[in-house]
Amino acid sequence: MATDKNRATAAAILPLVGGARNVTSIAHCMTRLRLSLADRSLVDDEALKALPAVLGVVEDDTYQIVLGPGTVARVTPEFEALVAEAGAAPAPEPTRTADELAEQGAAMRAARKEKNATPFKLFLRRIANIFVPLIPALIGCGIIAGINGLLINLEWLPGITPALAAIASGFMALIAVFVGFNTAKEFGGTPILGGAVAAIIVYAGVANIEAFGQKLSPGQGGVLGALGAAVLATYVEKWCRRWVPEALDVLVTPTITVLLSGLVTIFGLMFLAGEVSTGIGTAANWLLDNTGAFAGLVLGGLFLPLVMLGLHQALIPIHTTLIEQQGFTVLLPILAMAGAGQVGCAIAVYKRLKHNTSIRTTIKSALPAGFLGVGEPLIYGVSLPLGRPFVTACVGGAAGGAFIGFFSMIGEKVGSTAIGPSGWALFPLLDGNKGLGLTVAIYGGGLLVGYVVGFFTTYFFGFSKQMLVDLNADVDAGESVVARGEAAPSAPTPAEGDDGKERQPAAV
Repeated sequence: MATDKNRATAAAILPLVGGARNVTSIAHCMTRLRLSLADRSLVDDEALKALPAVLGVVEDDTYQIVLGPGTVARVTPEFEALVAEAGAAPAPEPTRTADELAEQGAAMRAARKEKNATPFKLFLRRIANIFVPLIPALIGCGIIAGINGLLINLEWLPGITPALAAIASGFMALIAVFVGFNTAKEFGGTPILGGAVAAIIVYAGVANIEAFGQKLSPGQGGVLGALGAAVLATYVEKWCRRWVPEALDVLVTPTITVLLSGLVTIFGLMFLAGEVSTGIGTAANWLLDNTGAFAGLVLGGLFLPLVMLGLHQALIPIHTTLIEQQGFTVLLPILAMAGAGQVGCAIAVYKRLKHNTSIRTTIKSALPAGFLGVGEPLIYGVSLPLGRPFVTACVGGAAGGAFIGFFSMIGEKVGSTAIGPSGWALFPLLDGNKGLGLTVAIYGGGLLVGYVVGFFTTYFFGFSKQMLVDLNADVDAGESVVARGEAAPSAPTPAEGDDGKERQPAAV
């Protein structure tokens, strides 16, 4: 039955994106179906948004249809199957008008791509492409670790807990290998060679090697060392491909790549990356220990704009490093407060615009996903087009972040054992330094503060009198607000996320 539902969703989406002949590539991240399209003008945005399973759409380098966690992983294979089945059908003869629209769409895509193709944004996109595929395993292992910790504290099933510990810890023990594999793939090298070089970092035998006057330890340098080692291996491999004769390539290139990159990793990168990783952990702890409330205020308040600019992707390796070092990241619960402010904001908009059926319908359909940490529908469908509510949502996020930061400052740390979920979906992944009950209470309190502050600031300050007059009717919100010049044309344009790749706004 579920398969039929997912196939029906895929079948409903396909014609609205121009049909199978218009789809040139298919991928998905945590929440979004990502499509590369031959002709953007063939897409019916409004009809897509009206589909019950579609939570929103975002356009960047790819056309991204927000379906939500779980759903996207089931709809994507059905969509791929439908495209493959229809792939042999002859393409329709394009009309002159269609050709003109296609040229116009191509020009718009090229301009957008050039605008977003700054070196820094490209770097962040690559970081997301490396780490986002690892998130499902991080979530699964993180939840198992939480269950195991609860069983140990309750002294239940002592014969099972060691097995659960092994299941939960196995991936994290070898995460450097997966990072190396994905890094080499992203930078154009042979993935298995990147994984082979990164595997050196977690090999127990490095404990017998001395570098910079001290013994190395397995895992030293972590994901940062693995990333650097795999990038180096990729460049060494490419150099070998240019100079090694083809007859010897299969023997010489892998050998030189692993040998040279491995030696540099052992006698340089492991130590240097280890120092950087230690510095990240020390800095994060110092920041929250000494300026917790203020740090939470800033981080929680700025996270939504960071997501809009795509800059949140820079935090992915930091989260992963903290999880490696401490078992949890103390930053994610604070950043998740941005989603709480967004939910409170949306409820206030719903109450204020009692006669705007369009916006209220959008909020009713998007709010359940918002509580579970999927914030794109509320951002792109409600707060961002309205302008002021986007700012008041950030205020709610800042208040929630300050709440959690305050408790961190007095020694009650709240962390997440994995990255990806936020909102209520983060509860199974919570961990801390003072017991699970207190950790859950603090995080829940932060969500409540975010909801309440986001609601009241939006209710009382989110609209001018003229906006209320214009919007309190059954009209298209975007047209009426923009017509008055009070919307958020100045708000940041949606940037590559999920997602990474996601990008999925991890804590929205």
